[in-house]
Amino acid sequence: MSADIVSPEHRSKIMSMIKGKNTKPEMVVRSVCHEMGLRYRLHRKDLPGKPDLVFPKYRLCIFVHGCFWHRHPDCKYAYTPKSRQDFWLPKLAKNVERDLTAQQALHALGWKVVIVWECHTKDREVLRNEIRIAVGAEA
Repeated sequence: MSADIVSPEHRSKIMSMIKGKNTKPEMVVRSVCHEMGLRYRLHRKDLPGKPDLVFPKYRLCIFVHGCFWHRHPDCKYAYTPKSRQDFWLPKLAKNVERDLTAQQALHALGWKVVIVWECHTKDREVLRNEIRIAVGAEA
């Protein structure tokens, strides 16, 4: 087990600044959707998992997942911390389980679900095609 290079108080401050809404990857997805002329609702509390973007016209929900927090398979950003694994492994596993439960509930309600991974937001053209396919399949 390796020692942390910052104090527990400083680590706590750093972790408290991590946002759950309006993150940079989410803003990129919103920008691309807006450029494509797609209109959406944000964080609808009446839907399971409070999807980041909801397209009622297409019965489509988009979740923008951070690769680390939501454990993107085979992604370099989804590393496992070397310290405090007794804390991190259950926490990250719970995130994945919660995601799956929300997706299943949305499917049961007749919604299509698309996951956009943080690392996919780095190439806007690839992202645009991914969204076009998701919307086109329902249009």
